[in-house]
Amino acid sequence: MRRVLLLLATATATVALAWWLAGLPGDVTLRIGPLIIETRSGLAVLGGAILLILLLLVLRLILAILAIPARFRTWRTARRRTSGDAAVAEALVALAAADPQAARAAATRARACLGDTAQTLLIDAEANRLAGREADAAALYTRMQARPDAAFLGLRGLFRQALAREDWTAAAALAQRADATRPGTAWLRDERLSLAVRIGDWPEAAKLAPAATTRIAFATAAAESTVDPDHALSLAKRAWKSDPGFPPAALAYAARLRAAGREAKAQQILTQSWAQAPHPALADLALRPTTDPLACVAAATRLTEGANQHPETHLLLARRTLDAGLIGEARRHLRAAQSAGLRQRRVYLLAADLEAAEHPHTEAGQRAQRDALHAAATAEPDPAWHCDPCGTAHPAWHPACPACHAATGLRWGSRKHLALK
Repeated sequence: MRRVLLLLATATATVALAWWLAGLPGDVTLRIGPLIIETRSGLAVLGGAILLILLLLVLRLILAILAIPARFRTWRTARRRTSGDAAVAEALVALAAADPQAARAAATRARACLGDTAQTLLIDAEANRLAGREADAAALYTRMQARPDAAFLGLRGLFRQALAREDWTAAAALAQRADATRPGTAWLRDERLSLAVRIGDWPEAAKLAPAATTRIAFATAAAESTVDPDHALSLAKRAWKSDPGFPPAALAYAARLRAAGREAKAQQILTQSWAQAPHPALADLALRPTTDPLACVAAATRLTEGANQHPETHLLLARRTLDAGLIGEARRHLRAAQSAGLRQRRVYLLAADLEAAEHPHTEAGQRAQRDALHAAATAEPDPAWHCDPCGTAHPAWHPACPACHAATGLRWGSRKHLALK
């Protein structure tokens, strides 16, 4: 309905305008050289309007002809963009499918259509790397790291290549440059931590470790590896204060104190740590200066006062009293350790030693000794330092697993008890 009304209104306006033009009074004379044109005013206005329209149409035609090259370039650019995007998609699919030939061919087409953008350079570099052309990939990564829009991508590619060929020095330098380009990247932080663990850069590992437990472990390792005694003492003290119940930190701190001539302070640290987490290595370090067996029993008693009912305390005192010839005390502490649930190989070996010391020549003593040795052969393994990711057991503590290089730290205990936690 609206269209009909609009058409009627337009027709009415046109007729009215034509009527008005036809009724205009006067004549118009146009003289062009010898040519003279005379017409009525209405027809002159209508002719002028038609002429103006024709001029506009000619002008638009000229402009359209002049715009043909630009439109052609736009069309060609759009076509190349479409072809380039299709080549990029094809290259990504080939990379995902581990097809190096197809990936390189598609990457070449993408670069031809789109030019050397960050995207096409990265795809071409990854395709060359997949094809085993490491030198070509490195050249492309190098070009990328010189571009502001692709510097991180280029450094990441070079870093991965350095890791693959185990060039740890180059990898560390590239990691620092990548971190300066894009600080705080989670992937880069993890890679830098793994690299620091791999090369034993424990101060760097301590700075990068995300969890407090691993930071303490790496700080302890840094204290053990630092040459400067004052700095090592400071690192060890910081690690021990962060967790006095972490035996390696206590051992590192006490060892540095002893080296500095502060024996009383070293014994105090070991005693405090034993009260929180008894560990055989603490006793070994604490009792090392004492050679007399009876004095050693007294020193062990002082060391274990803060945890005198712990199974490790009873086991330590059983061994030391047995070495001092105190058979009755040794048996009492051994039974207390067994009553606390210790069923490990070391317990039965100690029982065998006790039987050999108390009844060296009797048949009953020899039978009891054989029974203890037989029980030791089938008993639970002694506690050790275990790696959670790979499950490897280590007799000595390490800041990272020597088998799998996991930076999660090692836990002390028997495999059975750790599995229950």
